[in-house]
Amino acid sequence: MTAQAAAILGVSGPELLAREREFLRAADPWGFILFARNVSEPGQLRALCADLREAVGRDAPIMIDQEGGRVQRMRAPHWREFLPALDQMARARDPMRAHWVRNRLIAHELHQVGIDVNAAPLADLVEEATHPVLLNRLYGRDISTVVEAARSCAAAFLDGGVLPVLKHIPGYGRASVDSHLDLPRVSAGRAELAARDFAPFHALRDMAMGMTAHIVMEAIDPDRPATVSPFVMQVIREEIGFDGLIMTDDISMEALSGTVADRTADAITAGCDIVLHCNGKLAEMETVIDSAGALSDAAQGRADRALTERRAPRAVDIAALDAELEALVTADVT
Repeated sequence: MTAQAAAILGVSGPELLAREREFLRAADPWGFILFARNVSEPGQLRALCADLREAVGRDAPIMIDQEGGRVQRMRAPHWREFLPALDQMARARDPMRAHWVRNRLIAHELHQVGIDVNAAPLADLVEEATHPVLLNRLYGRDISTVVEAARSCAAAFLDGGVLPVLKHIPGYGRASVDSHLDLPRVSAGRAELAARDFAPFHALRDMAMGMTAHIVMEAIDPDRPATVSPFVMQVIREEIGFDGLIMTDDISMEALSGTVADRTADAITAGCDIVLHCNGKLAEMETVIDSAGALSDAAQGRADRALTERRAPRAVDIAALDAELEALVTADVT
């Protein structure tokens, strides 16, 4: 069997265009990612997921960013609206139970339309300098809380038939700028990074998939962000001990310099298994496929291992979970 391309790709809109279908059939990316531009209503979304899988002739993984709160691609009126994670953690009577229920409901909605991978949990820590674009997406300031919440989130997804993706390895909480627009730099020392930033990811190192952070950790590599740094990737694999499938954060984000081809090749050379390209621009996707090449034997093994975790959802009373979450996060009226 020919190895799939070392890429996860987005498409341009709510329906698969003929030229996209032709390209995807030839390119055979490992998986796909969806955004708000791809979403209108449940029937349309199920059809798009089926079309994407038909284009590559297999049950390819389809991912989305459905954290709840600001980062939520599927929204009302067809899907639930959720509080930002940090706000819910602060408000809920039983934060960890509420966190599990929330994510089990998210998994249910994803699985119903054919999406089987979600870009969460986040194990980045809240810091004084954390940029607002990230802040209320996080779970807390202390390592133990964040690890417990990330475990709860991942377990809820798996119970609902959805694979989790741990992000942003090796830690993005110190970023004081938005990496969609600029390159965050961190000046913390090596020992401080190991003791704090890396610690949640080390505790969660057994997860099957993870996503990089576009961030420069000057104590490790002052010249390159983690996604394209062999030195940071070595830390992720050897010190943090993460042996799951590693995908880049979106390779088209402005935190990265150089052409899309350069970024893609540099990420694969640095040690990322798969390049994530999100904007749906066909010309760029062609470049990504050419530059990424096929999954390496090691990457294919990690990808296959991750997909063995896909399973049918466990039976649960969704209406009861809805009511429970409402009760957990609604303040008493006296």
